[in-house]
Amino acid sequence: MAPDRAPGFAPAKINLTLHVTGRRADGYHLLDSIVAFADLGDVLTVAPGDGLMVDGPFAAGVPTGEANLVRRALALADASRHVMLTKNLPHPGGIGGGSSDAAAALRLVGARLDTDALLALGADLPVCMVARAARMSGIGETIQPLDLPPLHSVLIHPGLAAPTGAVFAALKRVDHTGHGALPSFADADRLTDWLGGQRNDLEPAALRVAPGIADVLAALRDHGAQLARMSGSGATCFGLWPDRAAADAAAAALDRRGWWVRAATLR
Repeated sequence: MAPDRAPGFAPAKINLTLHVTGRRADGYHLLDSIVAFADLGDVLTVAPGDGLMVDGPFAAGVPTGEANLVRRALALADASRHVMLTKNLPHPGGIGGGSSDAAAALRLVGARLDTDALLALGADLPVCMVARAARMSGIGETIQPLDLPPLHSVLIHPGLAAPTGAVFAALKRVDHTGHGALPSFADADRLTDWLGGQRNDLEPAALRVAPGIADVLAALRDHGAQLARMSGSGATCFGLWPDRAAADAAAAALDRRGWWVRAATLR
């Protein structure tokens, strides 16, 4: 198994698309989203005992008590462990950090929770348990794994707050169209072209909550991104380039702005 897919690796989740297709009577939004996972993320290890310790560049602000998603997931699985979490991903960022951490913890201890239990922890938990390219729909319960060509990207978090609740509250419509039948993607260029005709329906709402996200999208485009889009509810944005060398060069140039900037391969 590759090191970046080891059980204790919690990869960043990137919503390549995110169509909001409805809202249930209980308030949960219905989504149709194409998701991929990056070759960068948080790292977890476990040992006998109970509790959570956090280090890493984004350790500040991570709760370590029983409300933490990792601890909640292990408690639901009746699999208490002492967890060491190295937090490399900014949070909140629209890249599923907490959900990916919880999924990695469950994989580490070999625990399985049913879909309802996963959804009780969060809509991203089912897809983060898969941790590979997939189409997620409904409220996150329907997962269709996809074979997508690798995409070479730059991820940027500008340090802006885009709280999920505020972004959803700023939505003007919740009845957008879904994807319908997906085409086949022979290579990354065809996938990128198709993605360009899709949407993140939360992006306009996030721009109303945190207008500075527009600067990130503009910077990605100015540095040659074939596609620039926000992931999830933000504020992390991604750009796509034709190869990893081009993505690395763009990341090096963009890193001078003081944002969190990383080149990553998505698959």
